[in-house]
Amino acid sequence: MPSRLLVISDTHLPRRARDLPAEVWAEVDAADVVVHAGDWVDVALLDRLEERARRLVGVFGNNDHGVLRERLPEVARAEVEGLRLGVVHETGPAQGRERRCAELYPDLDVLFFGHSHIPWDSTTSTGLRLLNPGSPTDRRRQPFCTYLTAVAAGGRLEEVTLHRLPPRTA
Repeated sequence: MPSRLLVISDTHLPRRARDLPAEVWAEVDAADVVVHAGDWVDVALLDRLEERARRLVGVFGNNDHGVLRERLPEVARAEVEGLRLGVVHETGPAQGRERRCAELYPDLDVLFFGHSHIPWDSTTSTGLRLLNPGSPTDRRRQPFCTYLTAVAAGGRLEEVTLHRLPPRTA
């Protein structure tokens, strides 16, 4: 049975926004699995996602400390509908990313990562798909805040969609 994934990263709550956008909370409710690739900043979001998500797979990022590092791993692995997925916050510079990740994660089909706030979608020579959802709350130098949805089915990742959020109003 296909599973709907929501992938977010670099939420930086409450520093960059007071809360996740309503559209993202609606996706949390619709998802079978919520993936967060680090930089939560405040444990309150982790608590809320654990309460609301059917299944949560998350890691800590470089801006996460204390309780977040106690409760979350640096690297997470999960199997969803036969798809072997991994989550990590940082993968290093864009140059050489595919080679590094293929060497570090030969047991995965897809690796979700964050840190840069820059959406990314590439596939290594070994077939590992690398995906960064950007950030739903802190676009930095990107034109939009973003997040990803996808469907895991039969060991494959399908319907990968990068969603652009409308500009926030004060």
